[in-house]
Amino acid sequence: MNYQLDFTPVIDGLPSLLFGCLGTFLLAICGMALAIVIGIGGVALRDSPFKPLRWLVIGFVELIRNTPFLVQIFFLYFALPLAGIRLDPTPTAIIALGINGGAYAIEIIRGGVQSISRGQMEAGLALGLHKAQVFRLIILKPALRAIYPSLTSQFVLLTLSTSIASAISAYELTSVSQRIESESFRSFEVYFTVTIFYLVISWLMMRLFALFSARYFTYPIK
Repeated sequence: MNYQLDFTPVIDGLPSLLFGCLGTFLLAICGMALAIVIGIGGVALRDSPFKPLRWLVIGFVELIRNTPFLVQIFFLYFALPLAGIRLDPTPTAIIALGINGGAYAIEIIRGGVQSISRGQMEAGLALGLHKAQVFRLIILKPALRAIYPSLTSQFVLLTLSTSIASAISAYELTSVSQRIESESFRSFEVYFTVTIFYLVISWLMMRLFALFSARYFTYPIK
Protein backbone atom coordinates (compact mmCIF):
# COMPACT_ATOMS: atom_id res chain seq x y z
CA MET A 1 0.00 0.00 0.00
CA ASN A 2 1.64 3.23 -1.18
CA TYR A 3 -0.93 5.68 0.12
CA GLN A 4 0.73 8.87 1.36
CA LEU A 5 -0.97 11.01 3.94
CA ASP A 6 -1.39 14.59 2.82
CA PHE A 7 -3.18 17.04 5.11
CA THR A 8 -2.47 20.02 2.85
CA PRO A 9 -6.09 20.25 1.59
CA VAL A 10 -7.29 20.12 5.20
CA ILE A 11 -4.89 22.87 6.26
CA ASP A 12 -5.88 24.99 3.28
CA GLY A 13 -9.54 24.44 4.07
CA LEU A 14 -9.18 25.02 7.82
CA PRO A 15 -10.91 28.45 7.79
CA SER A 16 -13.89 26.90 5.99
CA LEU A 17 -13.96 24.01 8.47
CA LEU A 18 -13.94 26.44 11.41
CA PHE A 19 -16.83 28.37 9.88
CA GLY A 20 -18.53 25.02 9.41
CA CYS A 21 -18.12 24.41 13.16
CA LEU A 22 -19.84 27.73 13.80
CA GLY A 23 -22.64 26.65 11.48
CA THR A 24 -22.96 23.41 13.45
CA PHE A 25 -23.14 25.35 16.73
CA LEU A 26 -25.80 27.66 15.26
CA LEU A 27 -27.95 24.76 14.09
CA ALA A 28 -27.53 22.97 17.42
CA ILE A 29 -28.31 25.95 19.67
CA CYS A 30 -31.33 27.06 17.62
CA GLY A 31 -32.57 23.47 17.39
CA MET A 32 -32.23 23.03 21.16
CA ALA A 33 -34.09 26.26 21.88
CA LEU A 34 -36.96 25.16 19.64
CA ALA A 35 -36.89 21.66 21.17
CA ILE A 36 -37.23 23.09 24.69
CA VAL A 37 -40.19 25.22 23.64
CA ILE A 38 -41.85 22.23 21.98
CA GLY A 39 -40.99 20.02 24.96
CA ILE A 40 -42.45 22.30 27.61
CA GLY A 41 -45.49 23.16 25.50
CA GLY A 42 -46.02 19.50 24.65
CA VAL A 43 -45.93 18.50 28.33
CA ALA A 44 -48.54 21.15 29.16
CA LEU A 45 -50.80 19.92 26.34
CA ARG A 46 -50.10 16.24 27.15
CA ASP A 47 -51.75 16.71 30.54
CA SER A 48 -54.59 18.81 29.15
CA PRO A 49 -58.13 17.84 30.15
CA PHE A 50 -59.07 17.95 26.45
CA LYS A 51 -58.58 14.50 24.94
CA PRO A 52 -57.96 15.70 21.33
CA LEU A 53 -54.97 17.76 22.52
CA ARG A 54 -53.57 14.80 24.44
CA TRP A 55 -54.02 12.52 21.42
CA LEU A 56 -52.37 15.12 19.19
CA VAL A 57 -49.27 15.25 21.40
CA ILE A 58 -49.11 11.46 21.76
CA GLY A 59 -49.40 11.03 17.99
CA PHE A 60 -46.71 13.66 17.38
CA VAL A 61 -44.29 11.99 19.78
CA GLU A 62 -44.86 8.53 18.32
CA LEU A 63 -44.55 9.78 14.75
CA ILE A 64 -41.25 11.58 15.32
CA ARG A 65 -39.67 8.96 17.56
CA ASN A 66 -40.48 6.13 15.15
CA THR A 67 -39.31 7.68 11.89
CA PRO A 68 -35.72 8.40 10.78
CA PHE A 69 -34.46 11.97 11.19
CA LEU A 70 -33.23 11.91 7.59
CA VAL A 71 -36.78 11.21 6.37
CA GLN A 72 -38.11 14.02 8.55
CA ILE A 73 -35.68 16.60 7.18
CA PHE A 74 -36.31 15.43 3.60
CA PHE A 75 -40.05 15.76 4.18
CA LEU A 76 -39.71 19.35 5.39
CA TYR A 77 -37.37 20.30 2.56
CA PHE A 78 -38.97 18.49 -0.38
CA ALA A 79 -42.61 17.86 0.55
CA LEU A 80 -43.61 21.20 2.06
CA PRO A 81 -42.95 23.13 -1.19
CA LEU A 82 -45.80 21.08 -2.68
CA ALA A 83 -48.03 22.89 -0.17
CA GLY A 84 -46.52 26.25 -1.13
CA ILE A 85 -44.13 26.41 1.85
CA ARG A 86 -40.55 26.92 0.72
CA LEU A 87 -37.69 27.08 3.22
CA ASP A 88 -33.95 27.51 2.78
CA PRO A 89 -31.71 24.65 3.96
CA THR A 90 -30.61 26.26 7.24
CA PRO A 91 -34.12 27.17 8.53
CA THR A 92 -35.34 23.76 7.42
CA ALA A 93 -32.55 22.06 9.39
CA ILE A 94 -33.28 24.14 12.51
CA ILE A 95 -37.00 23.32 12.37
CA ALA A 96 -36.29 19.63 11.76
CA LEU A 97 -33.83 19.51 14.66
CA GLY A 98 -36.28 21.32 16.92
CA ILE A 99 -39.15 19.02 16.04
CA ASN A 100 -37.03 15.90 16.45
CA GLY A 101 -35.48 17.04 19.72
CA GLY A 102 -38.83 18.33 20.96
CA ALA A 103 -40.50 14.93 20.62
CA TYR A 104 -37.84 13.38 22.85
CA ALA A 105 -37.86 16.37 25.20
CA ILE A 106 -41.61 15.98 25.76
CA GLU A 107 -41.17 12.48 27.17
CA ILE A 108 -38.06 13.39 29.17
CA ILE A 109 -39.61 16.51 30.72
CA ARG A 110 -42.89 14.70 31.33
CA GLY A 111 -41.01 12.07 33.31
CA GLY A 112 -39.50 14.81 35.45
CA VAL A 113 -42.87 16.49 35.99
CA GLN A 114 -44.42 13.20 37.10
CA SER A 115 -41.63 12.80 39.67
CA ILE A 116 -42.87 15.88 41.53
CA SER A 117 -45.22 14.88 44.33
CA ARG A 118 -48.82 16.02 44.13
CA GLY A 119 -48.47 17.46 47.63
CA GLN A 120 -46.14 20.18 46.34
CA MET A 121 -48.68 21.18 43.68
CA GLU A 122 -51.50 21.29 46.23
CA ALA A 123 -49.32 23.37 48.57
CA GLY A 124 -48.73 25.90 45.80
CA LEU A 125 -52.43 26.17 45.07
CA ALA A 126 -53.12 26.55 48.82
CA LEU A 127 -50.74 29.52 48.87
CA GLY A 128 -52.90 31.24 46.28
CA LEU A 129 -50.74 30.63 43.22
CA HIS A 130 -52.37 30.21 39.84
CA LYS A 131 -51.95 26.91 38.01
CA ALA A 132 -49.50 28.53 35.57
CA GLN A 133 -47.42 29.82 38.50
CA VAL A 134 -47.48 26.42 40.18
CA PHE A 135 -46.30 24.79 36.95
CA ARG A 136 -43.53 27.36 36.38
CA LEU A 137 -42.28 27.87 39.94
CA ILE A 138 -42.99 24.61 41.75
CA ILE A 139 -43.10 21.90 39.11
CA LEU A 140 -40.96 22.91 36.14
CA LYS A 141 -37.66 23.88 37.75
CA PRO A 142 -37.38 20.85 40.08
CA ALA A 143 -38.44 18.65 37.17
CA LEU A 144 -35.76 20.16 34.91
CA ARG A 145 -33.19 19.65 37.66
CA ALA A 146 -34.16 15.99 37.89
CA ILE A 147 -34.02 15.30 34.17
CA TYR A 148 -31.20 17.67 33.27
CA PRO A 149 -28.58 14.92 32.66
CA SER A 150 -30.94 12.99 30.37
CA LEU A 151 -32.02 16.14 28.54
CA THR A 152 -28.46 17.35 27.95
CA SER A 153 -27.39 13.91 26.72
CA GLN A 154 -30.23 14.08 24.20
CA PHE A 155 -29.08 17.55 23.15
CA VAL A 156 -25.52 16.33 22.60
CA LEU A 157 -26.98 13.68 20.27
CA LEU A 158 -29.00 16.44 18.63
CA THR A 159 -25.77 18.38 18.06
CA LEU A 160 -24.22 15.40 16.31
CA SER A 161 -27.41 14.97 14.27
CA THR A 162 -26.71 18.33 12.62
CA SER A 163 -24.40 16.39 10.30
CA ILE A 164 -27.51 14.94 8.63
CA ALA A 165 -28.44 18.47 7.55
CA SER A 166 -25.67 18.16 4.97
CA ALA A 167 -28.13 16.02 2.99
CA ILE A 168 -30.03 19.21 2.11
CA SER A 169 -26.85 21.33 1.79
CA ALA A 170 -27.31 23.24 5.05
CA TYR A 171 -24.10 25.05 5.95
CA GLU A 172 -22.41 23.08 8.72
CA LEU A 173 -19.25 21.08 9.34
CA THR A 174 -20.11 17.92 7.40
CA SER A 175 -21.26 19.79 4.29
CA VAL A 176 -18.03 21.81 4.29
CA SER A 177 -15.94 18.65 4.70
CA GLN A 178 -17.78 16.97 1.83
CA ARG A 179 -16.92 19.87 -0.44
CA ILE A 180 -13.23 19.75 0.55
CA GLU A 181 -13.15 15.98 0.08
CA SER A 182 -14.77 16.18 -3.36
CA GLU A 183 -12.18 18.73 -4.47
CA SER A 184 -9.10 17.00 -3.01
CA PHE A 185 -10.10 13.29 -2.92
CA ARG A 186 -8.38 13.11 0.49
CA SER A 187 -11.18 11.27 2.27
CA PHE A 188 -9.20 9.88 5.21
CA GLU A 189 -7.47 13.15 6.04
CA VAL A 190 -10.66 15.18 5.77
CA TYR A 191 -12.92 12.91 7.79
CA PHE A 192 -10.22 12.16 10.37
CA THR A 193 -9.99 15.89 11.01
CA VAL A 194 -13.78 16.27 11.06
CA THR A 195 -13.99 13.46 13.64
CA ILE A 196 -11.66 15.43 15.90
CA PHE A 197 -13.76 18.55 15.40
CA TYR A 198 -16.95 16.72 16.38
CA LEU A 199 -15.26 15.33 19.50
CA VAL A 200 -14.24 18.86 20.49
CA ILE A 201 -17.73 20.20 19.76
CA SER A 202 -19.31 17.48 21.91
CA TRP A 203 -16.88 18.17 24.74
CA LEU A 204 -17.56 21.91 24.58
CA MET A 205 -21.31 21.31 24.64
CA MET A 206 -20.98 19.07 27.69
CA ARG A 207 -18.84 21.70 29.45
CA LEU A 208 -21.39 24.41 28.67
CA PHE A 209 -24.18 22.22 30.01
CA ALA A 210 -22.16 21.52 33.17
CA LEU A 211 -21.56 25.25 33.73
CA PHE A 212 -25.27 25.96 33.19
CA SER A 213 -26.19 23.24 35.67
CA ALA A 214 -23.77 24.62 38.27
CA ARG A 215 -25.25 28.08 37.83
CA TYR A 216 -28.97 27.31 37.81
CA PHE A 217 -29.67 23.76 39.01
CA THR A 218 -27.49 23.20 42.07
CA TYR A 219 -28.98 23.40 45.53
CA PRO A 220 -27.57 26.17 47.75
CA ILE A 221 -25.01 25.02 50.30
CA LYS A 222 -25.21 26.59 53.73
